Amino acid sequence: MDKIWLKRYPTGVPETIDPDRFNSLVDIFEQSIQQYGDKVAFINMDTEMTFNELDVLSRHFAAFLQQRGLKKGDAFAIMMPNLLQYPVALFGALRAGLTVVNVNPLYTPRELKHQLVDANVKAIVILENFAHTLQKVEDCVPVEQVFVTAIGDLLPAPKRWLVNAVVRHVKKMVPAYQLQHTTSFRASLKQGEKFSYQRPEIMGDDLAFLQYTGGTTGLAKGAMLSHRNMVANLEMVSALVAPLVNDGEETVVTALPLYHIFALTANCLTFLKHGGQNLLITNPRDMKGFVKELSKYPFSIIAGVNTLFNGLLNTEGFKDLDFSHLKIALGGGMAVQRAVAENWQRVTKSRLLEGYGLTECSPVVTVNPTDIEEYNGTIGLPLPSTDVRVVDTETGEVLPQGEAGELQVKGPQVMVGYLNRPDETAQVMKDGWFATGDIGVMDSDGFFRIVDRKKDMILVSGFNVYPNEIEDVIAAHPKVLEVAAVGVPHDASGEQVKLFVVRKDASLTEKELIQYARENLTGYKVPKLVEFRDELPKTNVGKILRRELRDEEMAKIEGKAD
Repeated sequence: MDKIWLKRYPTGVPETIDPDRFNSLVDIFEQSIQQYGDKVAFINMDTEMTFNELDVLSRHFAAFLQQRGLKKGDAFAIMMPNLLQYPVALFGALRAGLTVVNVNPLYTPRELKHQLVDANVKAIVILENFAHTLQKVEDCVPVEQVFVTAIGDLLPAPKRWLVNAVVRHVKKMVPAYQLQHTTSFRASLKQGEKFSYQRPEIMGDDLAFLQYTGGTTGLAKGAMLSHRNMVANLEMVSALVAPLVNDGEETVVTALPLYHIFALTANCLTFLKHGGQNLLITNPRDMKGFVKELSKYPFSIIAGVNTLFNGLLNTEGFKDLDFSHLKIALGGGMAVQRAVAENWQRVTKSRLLEGYGLTECSPVVTVNPTDIEEYNGTIGLPLPSTDVRVVDTETGEVLPQGEAGELQVKGPQVMVGYLNRPDETAQVMKDGWFATGDIGVMDSDGFFRIVDRKKDMILVSGFNVYPNEIEDVIAAHPKVLEVAAVGVPHDASGEQVKLFVVRKDASLTEKELIQYARENLTGYKVPKLVEFRDELPKTNVGKILRRELRDEEMAKIEGKAD
């Protein structure tokens, strides 16, 4: 198939990259330390951390992990929001040759247990605010060492003491917990100074991340992302932004959580490579506080999801910020809405570029070129060294330009496979092609557009929600006979979860069911709407027809619009 998109690449963007230019992410990290040592790498809560400081702290942490008996290839989990501790733990673990498992800090005990057991996690660094969740599953997970940190731990004294005291005693944000085998994160850094760090040999085939993604079976699966996968995607994104980026001078706003693969690659790793500084936003839901942070820095890059951009545009004070340095605004994780993109361009005088990616692709696959003049409703062009094709969903036959079919991706950023799931890996990977499950079409210039989504997946504020998982949880409620979960459109989050339930016990209420869901599911997965029915539509073999329910909801919405 002709890569017709290559003709549309902006000047200076290469057709291919070398995925073996670096052996590992650690090589890239070490190069950046040498090139940008005294420059600021991360900012959080008005505290700056230079590349040299990050080098020292992460080396101390790596040395401590090695001293504690963690070996190359062991799984190491990080469970915290965007704080200065995150890059220290991340690069410390990678430098020790460990495989990083990113964990959403808002996970319920059930979700946390699955991930820690599935990945065979040996050690975890966790923010104390979430330690009570780990306590509930401590006896049934393989974790042997727990490093506990507090929000202010890497801030200078006396600010550190003040922040931690307020969080614990005034805001009461740290539920009581008791865990065995814990070490304070600060103590591990201090003790790590005494030990010598032994740099392991890390090659492209070694696993860098086990990045969990929702599973059609109801359980999250660990996408095995090698150092080569990650280096390749970094080189691709880097090649795309290089013509616009001044190395060592950019400020990138990182409001999406770093445990999410989008922010991890597009913000943290890409701009570490380019010597940029990441402005870490710990709580982007506090929009007023977020805008106040933005007012302090001449930011030049911002990446986020549609809901984040929309939230900023509707927050007092945002329109008054200085956007004169802003070069790139990148939207991903969910569809960017035209109204938001156009409003963004009107207010900031910069384009909101939409991209497309999947956890299994490290994650970026396509992105709009930096020279487009306005929002075009597409997910852009495939990155250098990336092949994308459209195939017939029934026959697998490659379709010509202009016809809609399933998007398949081939390139060095495509995952090794799903951890311990050879059958599920074989279902989505064949001859190097990864089947996305998304329905798309390519135009005559090589731009791709998504026309339909994975059959049943629900996308809430950029997070994948799989109906099977919701249904598994709700079906366990003693008063539920049958349940179906579907996504319905929502102005703020893109979609929200709606349940259709057949009751076993007529006393069951919507409030009771939603409360039950809250106890067992992360916030963004919790259903917002419940409709009780006498029966659910099914196929002749008894499979519940979610699509029929979704179509009914869409018809209702369209009827109201008319």
